Amino acid sequence: MATSIVLSAVFAALQGLYGMATGTWVQRLFIETLGSQPAAVLINLVTPDVHAHAVGARLAAPGGGINIRGGCEGTEVLFLLLGAFAAIQMPWRRRLAGMALGALLVFSLNQARILSLFYAFRADRQLFDLLHTIVAPIVFIALIALYFYVCIHHDQRLAATA
Repeated sequence: MATSIVLSAVFAALQGLYGMATGTWVQRLFIETLGSQPAAVLINLVTPDVHAHAVGARLAAPGGGINIRGGCEGTEVLFLLLGAFAAIQMPWRRRLAGMALGALLVFSLNQARILSLFYAFRADRQLFDLLHTIVAPIVFIALIALYFYVCIHHDQRLAATA
């Protein structure tokens, strides 16, 4: 019971603070610096003939691009993961390591999601809608939940051998 209260409180606090940052450098950090800019670089590495570029929150290219809006930058999943780590019993050092590695995983998975949405939008709008609204969110959350499970399992194994 206390675990779910801590998780909910941390998630709500982080989400509330982020909501207050709408239109600020904090939101631009997540959407542009960690979202559209690296995605443009990755697209140009994978498919240089696309000539993608980031224009603020827009991932633009001849032939079509996408906008990365609030809610598409992965912060909700990050905040859930941070809340989950805050709520469990684990030594702080391992907990902070789990949070840091988890944040990198969230960023990486979100980049993969952005790229898949970019290519899907250009190829098939119905596929884009399916990926954007159903498939990508479920896969994203499932992979982060799996990461969290692995961290807990690893911590329990370390505790058992100590």
